Amino acid sequence: DSSVATVNLLTSTMKLAVFATLLATASAFSINKADLGKAAAAGAVAFGVAVSPAFAGNVDNGEQIFNANCAACHAGGQNVIMPEKTLEKEALESYLAGGRNEKAIITQVTNGKNAMPAFGGRLDDEAIADVAAYVMATSEAGWD
Repeated sequence: DSSVATVNLLTSTMKLAVFATLLATASAFSINKADLGKAAAAGAVAFGVAVSPAFAGNVDNGEQIFNANCAACHAGGQNVIMPEKTLEKEALESYLAGGRNEKAIITQVTNGKNAMPAFGGRLDDEAIADVAAYVMATSEAGWD
């Protein structure tokens, strides 16, 4: 999965480089600056769409869902049942099946594991993706 994401990112980066080259070449000719701005905006939108991760959950929504469903055991990124298996970046990389990534978090939240219950029957896929995005972002930034 990460190799596909890397290829997609490289492809998108190459497309952006080609677009920038074409834009620079085109600007050497007489072009209406408003049209040039529209082309640049369209390219930026296309680039943003091309590099969006497959699991682009809503972090803010994920925080609300996490607080309502996960914080009883995982407040502040901790784990009251198995203290060594926190939601800290290093622990997720070590203990989470598949390593620290949104797909692995989605799988664990959906199916549960050991003492952790499955939330697949309680939360829809979008809510679980939002929680995964929140856990990824917060583990990167550091839990409070």
